[in-house]
Amino acid sequence: MKKLLLVTAGLALLATEAQAISRYNSTSMSCDRIKATVRAQGAVILRWRGNSGIQRYARFVQDGRFCSGSERAEWSYVPSADRKSCMVRECKYWSPDDDIILRFGSRD
Repeated sequence: MKKLLLVTAGLALLATEAQAISRYNSTSMSCDRIKATVRAQGAVILRWRGNSGIQRYARFVQDGRFCSGSERAEWSYVPSADRKSCMVRECKYWSPDDDIILRFGSRD
């Protein structure tokens, strides 16, 4: 009976669908549409051509809940169909040391 339960549980885990992240071309969407899509889906991959013509892409998120523990959501910019820069959040590496504002000067 235990073997049957273990096999059934294993098959159930394999049968669950992995949720794929959607990919969009940012320059074919308005800025408002990009923001609405990120808000609705939580996280998306946006791609665009950089100034040098090289294809660029990155993952953009609704908020910090979609970032890993060593990242936080920070504002970033992508080109859109109607704006040169559309403000969206992107997960960036973060360390608690980054928030220390104190600077220690030398004493004479």
